[in-house]
Amino acid sequence: MDLRLPGRRVLRGARRLWAAAAVLVVLVGAGTWTAVAAAADPPRVSRTDRVMTMADGTRIDTSYFTSATAGRRPAVLLAHGFGGSKNDMRTEAQDLARDGYAVLTWSARGFGRSTGQIGLNDPKHEVSDVSRLVDWLAAQPQVQLDKPGDPRVGMAGGSYGGAISLLAAGYDHRVDAIAPEITYWNLADALFPNGVFKKLWAGIFFNTGGGCAKFEPTLCAMYDRVAESGRPDDAARALLEQRSPSAVADRIKVPTLLVQGQQDSLFTLAQSDAAEKAIRANGAPVDVDWIAGGHDGGDMESGRVQARVTAWFDRYLKGEKGTDTGPAFRITRAGGVDSTNGTTQLRGASAGRYPGLEAGRREIALSGAPQRVQNPAGASPPGVSALPGLGGGGLGQLSALGVGVSLDFPGQYAAFDSAPVAADLRITGSPTATVHVTSTTDDAVLFGKVYDVGPDGTQKVLPEQLVTPLRVTGARSGKDVTVTLPAIDHDVQKGHRLRLVLASTDLGYASPAAPATYTVSLKGGLGVPTAPGVQTAAAPLPSWVWWLPPAAAVLALALLLTARRRTAVPAPDPALADVPLQITGLSKRYARSTERYAVRELSFRVERGQVLGLLGPNGAGKTTTLRMLMGLITPDGGEIRVFGHAIRPGAPVLSRVGAFVEGAGFLPHLTGRENLELYWRATGRPAEDAHLDEALEIAGLGEALARAVRTYSQGMRQRLAIAQAMLGLPDLLILDEPTNGLDPPQIREMREVMIRYAAAGRTVIVSSHLLAEVEQSCTHLVVMDRGRLVQAGPVGEIVGSGDTLLVGLAADIADPLVDKVAALPEVESAVRTEGGLLIHLTPAPTAPPTTVDLLADPVADPAVDPAMDPAMVPAAASAAGPGADPPGYPAAGPLTDPPASAQAPAPAPGRDSAAVAARLLVELVRLEVPVASVGPHRRLEDAFLTLIGGSA
Repeated sequence: MDLRLPGRRVLRGARRLWAAAAVLVVLVGAGTWTAVAAAADPPRVSRTDRVMTMADGTRIDTSYFTSATAGRRPAVLLAHGFGGSKNDMRTEAQDLARDGYAVLTWSARGFGRSTGQIGLNDPKHEVSDVSRLVDWLAAQPQVQLDKPGDPRVGMAGGSYGGAISLLAAGYDHRVDAIAPEITYWNLADALFPNGVFKKLWAGIFFNTGGGCAKFEPTLCAMYDRVAESGRPDDAARALLEQRSPSAVADRIKVPTLLVQGQQDSLFTLAQSDAAEKAIRANGAPVDVDWIAGGHDGGDMESGRVQARVTAWFDRYLKGEKGTDTGPAFRITRAGGVDSTNGTTQLRGASAGRYPGLEAGRREIALSGAPQRVQNPAGASPPGVSALPGLGGGGLGQLSALGVGVSLDFPGQYAAFDSAPVAADLRITGSPTATVHVTSTTDDAVLFGKVYDVGPDGTQKVLPEQLVTPLRVTGARSGKDVTVTLPAIDHDVQKGHRLRLVLASTDLGYASPAAPATYTVSLKGGLGVPTAPGVQTAAAPLPSWVWWLPPAAAVLALALLLTARRRTAVPAPDPALADVPLQITGLSKRYARSTERYAVRELSFRVERGQVLGLLGPNGAGKTTTLRMLMGLITPDGGEIRVFGHAIRPGAPVLSRVGAFVEGAGFLPHLTGRENLELYWRATGRPAEDAHLDEALEIAGLGEALARAVRTYSQGMRQRLAIAQAMLGLPDLLILDEPTNGLDPPQIREMREVMIRYAAAGRTVIVSSHLLAEVEQSCTHLVVMDRGRLVQAGPVGEIVGSGDTLLVGLAADIADPLVDKVAALPEVESAVRTEGGLLIHLTPAPTAPPTTVDLLADPVADPAVDPAMDPAMVPAAASAAGPGADPPGYPAAGPLTDPPASAQAPAPAPGRDSAAVAARLLVELVRLEVPVASVGPHRRLEDAFLTLIGGSA
């Protein structure tokens, strides 16, 4: 995996903690001419490598790309990402050369084959190097000139390269158009947000750059000083600001396309927002594009973004005024999931003008009494939100253990909740809240975040893993503070709550080492921007909406005309009257075959209240089994009994079965409710038996029911189909690939739908290819392969123990460090294995817990968390007085020493494996283990592949 952060549209992963760098870029040059084939189509592209010597003797390695097309053409400078080189930009440079540009790439000072020290885009060095490159372009016969010495030139780059593009436009008037990506406007704000040191990202910069000695001495001294004190000083801030585009804000007056990442804890959306405001104020055209990726991973949308950048240059460099450069504002949103591989399908939303981060602000009421927050000595243990480069690798895998990727320790945060939202709410921009903070010390450092909390309080999502650090000066006497939370684009589903959390620690930032107590109280609600002018493109209606209803009618007629005489139906079995499903010896041969079976001797049983996952590779016989269960085809052997009744086509007991298979056909001109009412009337059953309102409440469609189905997104049509299957509240609900076409929030909602449905004593059978989703949704599993049963039982039994973790490493570690890991509390052993360390946790006590394990819920829910509901706190807590640490904190036995006040009662028997894994991750980072991923050694995917022998 590439150890660099994304350069221009080049992320190459950036998911490893010690392999994620970001922020700067510069130039190129050397003397060998090489012919490069331009794919299969002309024109051919040639590349000239040369080393250029700068005024101070620094040698800059460059490559120059041109096509054989005659005549002069505009030039483009392409800058790479921090830790990269000119080679990262080769493919893009070739593409632009074929499109009619002269392209120059280069390796910045201190990177690739270029000499010199890293200056973080120092105007005296890196920016000056760009001007020398522009001078060189002006002398090339292929380059179009605006006047002698002034070439028509644009610049583009990602991260470090994006910043040099902005800076060059401010310092050199010859730059005519720019397209910076996932970059910073003010580097001091990015690394010292609100006066708090972003220590993990800063450390990554200096390590990825090759160590402090590779940087200019002033930068090295600044980093050493701030890292030691844990607090940025005025001199450090001034040093970074003078190397930031914001220093020349009033001089950037060229057409600018700003591409910024939503999954980015390094350079947040607020950085591009500040750039947009400043450049537009100068009178220049500015478009903004929020992509699905960033420095924390995600989809960089390389092809789409490159096409948009090319169109930008076509218009503003080539002068092609008719070129469509896209909307003034575009944002990428998740629009569905491919069930075959679990990848998210992306859709664009746009507006005719950039809305900023505050448009359409709504006030959401919050509740909660004043709360005391402890900053523990040494700020340990720290909470966890984002970990640079690890967001999609290790932290995400912890969800397999039942814990979200954000962890807040009880006693170290205050939480304030909203009521459940009455309708779906899309937040686009920066939420704000005002709180009152009092501290036992002069300064307080807090970390603000907003969680999306599911209806039952167990599912908590921190959008994009983003937090806002906040230093409150003069807090000893109390101070009102307005917290501007990170800009996000997030859909809050109806029935969910918003939770404002203010925590005292975060692993990615430096907190005060001295212990302190903060008191936090509300001063108002949560202001959420909704950007009403931003509209998501409507998903096209799938073809089955039109052809399925008439096809179904034709099929029904054919069945009536060709139906065979029914055989005698076996008598009901009273012993199975309360069993939703029992399959015994079920077999079905392929058509025109006496020996080949689609399903063979299949037997299993499903009880009330279970959510059963039916798994198997393609061709395993799952769909055939479901079709026999629904009475659509007749078995060749064995039997199926639903509540004791044998299943045959048209069996009366099928009225107790609801099914969703491959979507439903709806009439697009009717509303959602009208479609469901029409379907129910067609069954011939009484209207009062439909339980329409109950089914709709479970499906959570809300106000959308009054709209025509043709206006529905794919996810909404999917939920309407589920509601149709639930009409009559069938005791047995069968769902085949119910998450097809749903985006991640909708998948989460579908999971909650299934869990809520089964919680009422009904039974759900779901067939899906999304193994991670099945693992979270289902209580039991049936695994099939080649028509036969491989294994059946509870999910936990099939997956196996959660007491073994696999820690992937970005680099090998020495034996003494392995020994340190093995010596951690709750770790029984640590041994090297392929891909990293295999860590065996100490066996969990078998006795049931005698006190509540607070760490089982990383972000406390006031409805269930004893730390927030005095009525549920054991007597020891009441005796401790208000604001005292929760008893036994941290209850699950921390890997680090808790504060003295937290050492009272001994840890209770029992253990939450998820919390242990989260704390282990904190300790590994503290020991400087180069973590690439953390996850259970055996997940459902591993178990599934083992059971079927890799046949999937």
